Amino acid sequence: MKTLVVLVLLSLAVVCLASDASEPAGDAPAQDGLFVEKEQASTVVRQKRAPGPLSPTQLESLREVCEANLGCEDMMDTHGIIAAYTAYYGPIPY
Repeated sequence: MKTLVVLVLLSLAVVCLASDASEPAGDAPAQDGLFVEKEQASTVVRQKRAPGPLSPTQLESLREVCEANLGCEDMMDTHGIIAAYTAYYGPIPY
């Protein structure tokens, strides 16, 4: 079994080295564009949308998570699902 692991690792090393050697040397200037200005990056990267009302499916998934914790479930009954989920698990992921 150890021999198999060693052979797999060696074959991966050979593949990595072979793929690096097959690249043409003229690609070095292309790395100059790796860093961009903040304004240019903000136009390329998608901005986060403003939070809106949660759909019934999203609320149900929060309820399922909160029902697994007795304290969260009790708080959900008194303060609502969003307050309970946020108190026990942090910010809502969507």
